[in-house]
Amino acid sequence: MRAIIFDWGGTLTPFHDIDLLDLWRAAAEVLAPDRVDEVSQALARAEAQWWQQAVASGRSGTTADVLAAAAEATGFDVDAALHDRALAAHLEAWTPHTIADPQAAPLLTALRERGIRTGLLSNTHWPRAWHERWLARDGLLELLDARTYTSDLAHLKPHPEAFRAAMEATAADGEPLRPEQVVFVGDRPLDDISGAQAFGMRTVLLPGSLRASTVNPDNAVPDHPVEPDLRAAGLGDVLTAVDAWRRS
Repeated sequence: MRAIIFDWGGTLTPFHDIDLLDLWRAAAEVLAPDRVDEVSQALARAEAQWWQQAVASGRSGTTADVLAAAAEATGFDVDAALHDRALAAHLEAWTPHTIADPQAAPLLTALRERGIRTGLLSNTHWPRAWHERWLARDGLLELLDARTYTSDLAHLKPHPEAFRAAMEATAADGEPLRPEQVVFVGDRPLDDISGAQAFGMRTVLLPGSLRASTVNPDNAVPDHPVEPDLRAAGLGDVLTAVDAWRRS
């Protein structure tokens, strides 16, 4: 075992049961202040449809795609400056819900002390800069040797190319990794566990996000018939498993 790659939302950052429509209102207030309710609903629908299409096709994309779809549906114009302001307002609204798990920094530090490289692979349409801002705020940025976001890639998890990109980014210079040398830690049975297993990685499932959503029932993490190498109650269990695997 030479590396561990983590999912972000629901893994390094805990699951939050929040109203996505409220978070899109911040963007709608920038885009169309006289039509906030209509535009925020259009943005929420566009995001839900984007995720459905992305999951079905395996193709990735960016928040610009979501804004463009909502603009087409409602008829408002989005130039580059307005797009940036609306996106910033939306992600500022998200910021309080992006706080890292308190166990994340100690775990990443302990893995680094053991000489194990660490990476991140997140299914996201948000820009890299915002993820990096949040990771830096929580002291995780420099503890991750590589951060891979599907907004920069052609494919989402569970597509093998997403795992390949993260593995190659996490490898040390001149020391390529093989899938069997990598553990993937995530909370989604299909995207994270099934995808990583199919690629040849060992897997750890954190089941916290499988709880039912009370605010957004349609957004609950779907289950999937897959058995990880470890079902962990929390991030703290990962280090115990790593130490046991390295001794075996």
